[in-house]
Amino acid sequence: MRIVDIKAVPISFPVPENKSVRLGIGRSVKRDAVLVHVTTDDGLTGWGEAHHGRCPGAVARLIDTTLRELVVGMDPLDTVGVTARVLKMQFASHGMGAAAALALSGLDLALWDIRSQVTQWPLYRLLGGSNKPIKAYAGGISLGWQPPDQLADEARALVDLGYRAVKLRVGDGPVRDTARVTAVRKALGDDVDILVDANTGYSLDDVRRVMPVFEAMGVGWLEEPFPAHDHDAYARAAQMGRVPLAAGENHYTRYEFGPLLQAGHVTFIQPDLSKTGGVTEGMRIAAMAAALKLTINPHTSATAINMATSIHYLCALDNPGYFEADVTSLNPFRDELAERLPYELDAEGCVRPYDGVGIGLTIDTDFIAAHPLIEGPCYV
Repeated sequence: MRIVDIKAVPISFPVPENKSVRLGIGRSVKRDAVLVHVTTDDGLTGWGEAHHGRCPGAVARLIDTTLRELVVGMDPLDTVGVTARVLKMQFASHGMGAAAALALSGLDLALWDIRSQVTQWPLYRLLGGSNKPIKAYAGGISLGWQPPDQLADEARALVDLGYRAVKLRVGDGPVRDTARVTAVRKALGDDVDILVDANTGYSLDDVRRVMPVFEAMGVGWLEEPFPAHDHDAYARAAQMGRVPLAAGENHYTRYEFGPLLQAGHVTFIQPDLSKTGGVTEGMRIAAMAAALKLTINPHTSATAINMATSIHYLCALDNPGYFEADVTSLNPFRDELAERLPYELDAEGCVRPYDGVGIGLTIDTDFIAAHPLIEGPCYV
């Protein structure tokens, strides 16, 4: 069996103002994704999702040209070999490059889709795992910078749906952030986990000021207070309080996770399978984290493909943490890309993988055709 074609399909939808969420990277005005379609000479086709990287057209072009040239003709079942070729010919000789990692991620997810079709197994089984409950938190583009009472109402509604953990967006300044976290804790009581995400928007002084309140409110983790490359700031922030740090959604491949893990300042590890190199690199990263007794809590991307794949991935690990459930109020990429939702929440606040072939979803190509790329930024 050989790969005969690889095609990227960038897709978008606009976010109306009444559905927009304001957070540390701006106000959401549209959502983007880059789907990757792989065809074999046996007639099998696989779908993957690459993160858009704020420039979906560029990521798609990289897939259609460079990755296609490197990989067409290779065995689609040889995910290790495909990854090795891309790492050697693109990463090693021309730099790590976020765009190359995003492109590789979408390709790898599509190849695992094909591998599952060949075996007729669900992805979790192909990866050596089992169908087991995975605890979920309410995340996605939600729980943003609205007034504290409104945020508390939104969080309470999600707990009423069954979530036992919620992630709040911070990075709006220590006074406003601590007011929101305090209001949500008061509304939810002590039995719900509260996580916070600064979207790289904090300074060291911000961390120093919020840490005592976050600690008093029982915050489970402080996610991405700084950019991924700011190693010194992570080291210093880890000494400022007992709220553990989380990071990883903007770290690419095992080669960036290696130094992150060795430094020891980040406790919760968050690879995104649509960013970090796909399932192939994701399994390697999880093994590295497991050796340090750290859990994997993947960041999820925009579409049902990434979300469902992330659940299967977690079910194949001996160190699974949280699944990030996307509770964005408007996301047709989650709700309409396939014939069913990518996950269902049970009464215990957990999700399980589907038992069909692959990730258990059938992709609606008519939906894809109806959502062509919208140029411009996704946050303003």
